[in-house]
Amino acid sequence: MDSKQPDYSETLNRVSTNSKPSELRITDIKICKVDLPPWGSHLVKFETNQGISGFGEMRDGASATYLKMLKSRLVGENPCDADRLFRKIKQFGGPSRQSAGVCAAELALWDLAGKAYGVPVYQLIGGRFRDEVRLYGDIHIEDGRFTGRLMDPKDVGAVLKGYMDQGFTVLKILSVELLTAKEGNCGGPLDWVERLRAAEERGRKVALAGDRAATAKANAELYDFNKIAHPFTNMHITEQGLDELEAYVEQVRSVIGYKVPLAIDHFGHFPLPDMVKIARRMERFNLAWLEDLLPWYLTDQYKVLKQSTTAPIATGEDMYLAESFEPLLAAGALDLVHPDILTSGGILETKRLGDLAAKYGASMAVHMCESPIASTAAAHMATATENFFALEYDAFDSPWWEDLIIGPARPLVQNGFIRVSDAPGLGIEALNEDLIREHGPIKEKNIWVSTDDWNGESSLDRIWS
Repeated sequence: MDSKQPDYSETLNRVSTNSKPSELRITDIKICKVDLPPWGSHLVKFETNQGISGFGEMRDGASATYLKMLKSRLVGENPCDADRLFRKIKQFGGPSRQSAGVCAAELALWDLAGKAYGVPVYQLIGGRFRDEVRLYGDIHIEDGRFTGRLMDPKDVGAVLKGYMDQGFTVLKILSVELLTAKEGNCGGPLDWVERLRAAEERGRKVALAGDRAATAKANAELYDFNKIAHPFTNMHITEQGLDELEAYVEQVRSVIGYKVPLAIDHFGHFPLPDMVKIARRMERFNLAWLEDLLPWYLTDQYKVLKQSTTAPIATGEDMYLAESFEPLLAAGALDLVHPDILTSGGILETKRLGDLAAKYGASMAVHMCESPIASTAAAHMATATENFFALEYDAFDSPWWEDLIIGPARPLVQNGFIRVSDAPGLGIEALNEDLIREHGPIKEKNIWVSTDDWNGESSLDRIWS
């Protein structure tokens, strides 16, 4: 028998001794921005004492302050305690963009935990229900405008047919401008109607001219007007408007056919009676869902709406935490929950939402208007969620979108699906800083903005006495 000791040097060379999960600590949080339409996204990097980095992202259009204020509460913590740390900071989140910091941090924590233990995030939250994550193709966004609002319905149908040819099996269109662009389609206080139509016309002209700055200004004017919630606009759709909307969708369907599910978003801020009329007109088009017809918090109105139509109803992209969906689900008001992972609470909280929705017989589609960081995180969540249906994809006009991340999976999107890799964490090794520099506001060598001013921020965080 050979007494010589076996040589394990080659094996040991392949073992990472850098990551010791129990001793892992967050040492810094940094932020950069990339100009993704329509409002841009802040990308986030968590650095650690062991040299591994975790990546997250803030919801499009959110202020970086929502994350900076969390820094002093996270630095020095072990990111492997992802759920505990989420519960520590979740009180600082709220609807829509208010939860952007909490959700960005949650993504980065899970990314780090997966990298520390050498397993993909989906495995940490329960394992696979599916091998591929279905995407739904949303109509173009270009130069800060939803160009689908400006196109002939046959052209919209042709674009969607192109998505189908690429393998996309669920589609979505936008409809809001149809209901207000033409005189006689809606009525309301005359000054409001005229202001809205004038703002839309200005936006249309500058968008078609390719003037991004003017387009952003026109969009801001529109959004200022649309800050008025649906019940308070006193705007009402006319029979002419209903006829035009119905004819538009019919022409789109004539191009794409009826086999593929078609969702519709952005109906404008009309009160409940008008949304009932719209939903009933849309019933014959075999829709996947009608999206955000009313503010999400109007549970009783959603219940009336759902009871008044056979069209599937969905909402949720502005809702924070799974618990906020339960009143709607308990009322039987939703066919689908439609969260955005960068608002709903991140990866694990959105999986919890999926389980909650399943209890009430509702499925889940996921809103996504962000970078591949958030899309990859949502794909990990979707892989591990039983009642998941489809994840939004609207980066058709950004051919560089996928190249923002560096990782093992290429292409990220293939034949209308994302196949989640088994790489540790989210599978993102690094970000393409040259590309971010090209498509972001910071052109210097170091794209990462320091958050050191927030190192000592503190307050009495206890929410009970």
